[in-house]
Formats: sequence, C-alpha cells, structure tokens
Amino acid sequence: MREIVHIQIGQCGNQIGAKFWEMIGEEHGIDYSGSDRGATALQLERISVYYNEAYGKKYVPRAVLVDLEPGTMDSIRSSKLGALFQPDSFVHGNSGAGNNWAKGHYTEGAELIETVMDVVRAESENCDCLQGFQIVHSLGGGTGSGMGTLLMSKIREEYPDRILNSFSVMPSPKVSDTVVEPYNAVLSIHQLIENADACFCIDNEALYDICFRTLKLTTPTYCDLNHLVSLTMSGITTSLRFPGQLNADLRKLAVNMVPFPRLHFFMPGFAPLTAQGSQQYRALTVAELTQQMFDARNTMAACDPRRGRYLTVACIYRGKMSTKEVDQQLLSVQMRNSSSFVEWIPNNVKVAVCDIPPRGLNMAATFIGNNTAIQELFNRVSEHFSAMFKRRAFVHWYTSEGMDISEFREAEGNIHDLVSEYQQFQDAKAVLEGNGEVVEEAGREVGEKEPGV
Repeated sequence: MREIVHIQIGQCGNQIGAKFWEMIGEEHGIDYSGSDRGATALQLERISVYYNEAYGKKYVPRAVLVDLEPGTMDSIRSSKLGALFQPDSFVHGNSGAGNNWAKGHYTEGAELIETVMDVVRAESENCDCLQGFQIVHSLGGGTGSGMGTLLMSKIREEYPDRILNSFSVMPSPKVSDTVVEPYNAVLSIHQLIENADACFCIDNEALYDICFRTLKLTTPTYCDLNHLVSLTMSGITTSLRFPGQLNADLRKLAVNMVPFPRLHFFMPGFAPLTAQGSQQYRALTVAELTQQMFDARNTMAACDPRRGRYLTVACIYRGKMSTKEVDQQLLSVQMRNSSSFVEWIPNNVKVAVCDIPPRGLNMAATFIGNNTAIQELFNRVSEHFSAMFKRRAFVHWYTSEGMDISEFREAEGNIHDLVSEYQQFQDAKAVLEGNGEVVEEAGREVGEKEPGV
C-alpha cells in the first residue's frame, strides 16, 4: 500500500487535523478507540494508507502531532479522539512560539525539531512503500508557520524523492488574529515556494463567507470552519483511500497540476455546499455538482478565480455516477468558459472518480484549481508586509531570535517574483506559427503589471 505520513503542527493545524481524523475515521468505520465498526470490506481495503494496524485489530493513525506548547495537545488527549493516537505521536515543547516565526524556525522550534524528526522517521520506516507526507498548519502564528516550514525543509532534505503536500491556512484580510501575521505569512510562503510539491491554500475569510452565504450560519464557529476544511481534505485524499474507477495518487496529482515548479499553490473547493434547510429541494446530479464546483463562491481561498485563468484543474467525484457523464459535463464547462482556461495547456482538467460517497451524501465532488488569480492572495499579504517592514516595525522581535534582516528582504522579493510569474502566464497567449505548431508567447514582460492589478 502507498502510505502517507500525516503531520499536524501548531494550534490551528492540530484542530483541523483532529477534525480530519474524525471524518476519515467515520468513512472507514474506525471508532474513537481505533476498533473496526465498518459495514463493508471496502472500508478496510486501503486502510493502511493512513492507519497502522496494531495488536488486536486496533487501527492507529499514522500521525505526528506537534506544538511548542502543551495546551492543544492536552485538549486533544482529553477529547473523544484522545485514545486513538499513539502516545509517542505527541511531541510538544513548553514555551510556545509567541506568534513569532523566528522563534518557531530558529530557536524554540529548532530545539524540538530532532525529536519530531525521530517520530517522523519511525513512522516512515514502518511503511512498505511511503508515498509522501501531508502537513497541516497555519501561516499566521509562530509554530505552524516557523516550525512547520523548518520541518518541511528537514523532510525535503531526508526524503527528496517523496511528495510533500501542505494544507496551509492563509491569513485573510478580514479575519486577522495577530498584528505580525503578514511577517509570519510572507516568511512561510518564501519557504513553501521552495520546499512543498503542492500547497492547498485555505483562507478563513473565504470559509466564513461560505458559512454565511451558502450554509446560512449566522454565527459560524471555528468548529464549522474546521469541518469545511476537513471535508475538502477528505475529498482530496479519497482516491488514495478507496478503490475507484480512476485511481489517482499524490504524485499523479502533482504531475498533472503543477506546470512550473514554483506555481504549486492551489485553491480548493467542495460541492455540494447547501444550507441545512434547503437540502431536500436539491436533486443532486453530476451537472449540478460540476456547476457548483466551478462557482467562485465555493472557493476556499479569498481570491476570485474569474479574475485569473486556470492553468490546471483537478476534479475528484465521489458516488455512483457514469464517467462518461462526468467527462461530458467538464467538457461543456471548458467550452462555455474557454477564456477562463489557458489555451496553451490543451487538456488541463484532470478527473478522478471514486464509487464511495462521503457519509450522508449520494454524491459529492472536490475541486482543486491552479488559477493565476491566487496572486491576489500573495499581493495582499505582501502589501501588508511592506507597510510594516518599511518602518521596520516589530522587526526586533525576529532579529533577537538570531534571524538576519536580509531574510525579510529575500522573502519579500521571492513573493514579488511569484506574483510576476503568475501574471506572466495569465497573459501568455498560444500563437499558431506558419507550420501549424502552437507556440506559447508571453503577452508581457515579467514584472510588468496590468493597470489596477
């Protein structure tokens, strides 16, 4: 089996991670004590992708839980999921990172990193055929951003040929928890550009919008937001966990989704998202799912895909449906909205179909888009970063942890380059040469922006 090692780090990462294990436990029929309560043999067929089988048919998540303070770990241990995880999987410090990226990356986090790597190595060595790693963290605080990116660079060093995916909660313009969030985010993105193979960008603001507008929740809690994220994570990993008509794995996903090594930041989405009260009025069809998936309001990153163009898209459908109908629906979306897809990647929509729907639904679909509009997200964070960095505000907290000020400049430059690259490929046109061959031509020089962008 192609195993995956799951790592959740920091407060946000651990809360989302706990919800993810709760959800896939339900799907595979694993109860809170790790025993099999499943109804069909299919639920256990590929259980070893995420679980190790222990003594007495107990299934233990292949997870590493990390934080620089004990609080989050204690709350997971004392929750209903507490007995599910192996005690050695919990690794925590005692001081915390105090919302400081440099503390997580250079001082407190660096002291704990070897202990974490020992647990990661132990999990990896127990695998028959390790497929890769998935890391769940947020970029606004200190531990998930600073220590999370340090851990990724260590994993990249030791396992250069394995896929490394991150589910990263990006800071959003309206929902900010800390003043120094732009610093932490820019320094993290700088690392993610170099070390991740695929980065699923999730945004609290976009999640709040989905809760208000679509799910009609008047006061969404973090629990509701985490539920949305875990739905998406469960969807993205479906084709690894269940046999389907078309099987995909992390490497296939990365190969089909990343046209250029640095452009590996994706906008995820999920369908159906319906308000509790209006579910009975909807007949779920493949057409309806497809239409909802491409709807800008379903995107979990706060940027508008209509303002950019899709380089690549992956759609993962779940439930009993005909692949022919799926292909027809996706083709018609591409025909109707051809200007939204770059023409120099002709077949840029990848499909996976899995027969087993999520709990409580007949069919569902998960959307992963590599859209040039994600530059809005980077632009926004980088503007907030520059506003503070010009005045050198709060910088002393970072330099006192042994960090060099040049790293700020380097990170800022790297993000500006990334934005320019997205813009360049958004403007690129496919031009027919005299001999009938399609040649890609950049509409503008890199770094030259459209007015108002």
